[in-house]
Amino acid sequence: MTVTSHVLASGPDWGFTDVICASGPRDRPFEEQHAQVSISAVTQGTFQYRSRHGSAVLVPGSVLLGNPGACFECGHEHGHGDRCLAFHCTPAFLESIASGVAGARRTSFPVSSLPPLRQLMPVLAEAEAARDNRDAAAFEELAVRLAGAVIALLSHATLTPRPASPRDERRITDAVRRIEEHADEPLSLRDLARDADLSLFHFLRTFRQVAGMTPHQYVLRTRLHRAAVRLRQSDDAVAGIAYDAGFNDLSTFNRRFRRLMGANPTAYRASGCPA
Repeated sequence: MTVTSHVLASGPDWGFTDVICASGPRDRPFEEQHAQVSISAVTQGTFQYRSRHGSAVLVPGSVLLGNPGACFECGHEHGHGDRCLAFHCTPAFLESIASGVAGARRTSFPVSSLPPLRQLMPVLAEAEAARDNRDAAAFEELAVRLAGAVIALLSHATLTPRPASPRDERRITDAVRRIEEHADEPLSLRDLARDADLSLFHFLRTFRQVAGMTPHQYVLRTRLHRAAVRLRQSDDAVAGIAYDAGFNDLSTFNRRFRRLMGANPTAYRASGCPA
């Protein structure tokens, strides 16, 4: 079995890995064991997944589920290779997310997998785009969203948010102000949620409800807006503007700026477009 894996992003109790398997029908499956909670989205290829909860053929869009310590087998009886976005976390992390999902009744997985479901399409598409764009910062939020969505589906719970209370609105306002003051610095979802005294899932959901976008999106919007203003107001080097705005990689800055503003930074400055 030929498997390569690349860690995309990780935190103290979670991680995302890009896993590519080149096995085929002639490769015998062997028993493996999940070290942590596993939620892995198939993005290419097909394979057979077997655990004590049953077996299934996983296709692009399917989600493999695994409980810590559970044994499993993967086989490629009908074709060669697959690629997965593998999310792993500790049971405590999953429980912290479940506490914010209204109606959630359990955190262990009673099934081996989920088929391609409409409810998971948005978060899986964003995760795949983050992988392809090498957007490591986006995965912290994606970890919370993916775990919450899977828990809700398995519990037949709801992700529909209740109206934000005045107290929560004040907490989110404080978080927005912190982002405004420190947008050029590393700002993790965990730190923002801790300062707001909210669980990760509740903070992410409430922030999106109040501000109209996720914390990560708001940080990017703030950085890119300030960079756009500075491009119009100064002759400073593009690289310096990017780094001062909080981007550590010039290619990432150029790519994101073009996506938002419709032109690369140099062309934007030359066009005289208003900021």
